[in-house]
Parts: sequence; C-alpha cells; structure tokens
Amino acid sequence: MRKDQELSIPPGALQDPESGEMLRAWIAKGGLHCTLRIGTWKADEAIAWGILLSDAARHVADALEKEKGIKREETLASIRESFDREMDAPTSETQGGFVQ
Repeated sequence: MRKDQELSIPPGALQDPESGEMLRAWIAKGGLHCTLRIGTWKADEAIAWGILLSDAARHVADALEKEKGIKREETLASIRESFDREMDAPTSETQGGFVQ
C-alpha cells in the first residue's frame, strides 16, 4: 500500500470512538477500485448511502468553491448531471467480490 497516497482521517473521526470508515476509493489501472462497509446503518441502507453520496458531493462543491472559486451551485449541478448520466449509461461495469 502506498501510504503517501492515503488521505488523512478527519479530526472528528479520530475523536469519536464509535466512528468507522464507510468508503475507500482509489483510481488505479485506469478505473475505480473501492471498498465499502455495508450493513452499518439500521435505517434503509440504500437511503443512507444516498445521503452519504449527497453529503460527499456538497463537500466537493464547497472545496472547489474555496480552492478554485467555482460556484457551489454550478459544481452541484454538474455533479448531478454527471451522476444521472452515469447511472443511465455507465461508462464501465462494476466488478469484484465481497469480503466479510
């Protein structure tokens, strides 16, 4: 594993003994490679993942506004358009297995 490529753990997660990593995503060999923690939420899992992905999109929009001056609303609209297009016509298929 290339430790120099890992992102830092957020301070809130370090301070909370109940915290847990939910998603780790890497771009490698020309595609997305990820690990997911499924089964954590007691509520509807699909709805909870939708909230997580939506929150992540807003964090991306906030970061791009701060770092590059791109309007938050513009980024969110672009993310939504890209997400919907990719859901309707994936540019690649998902592969892999699951470990417990």
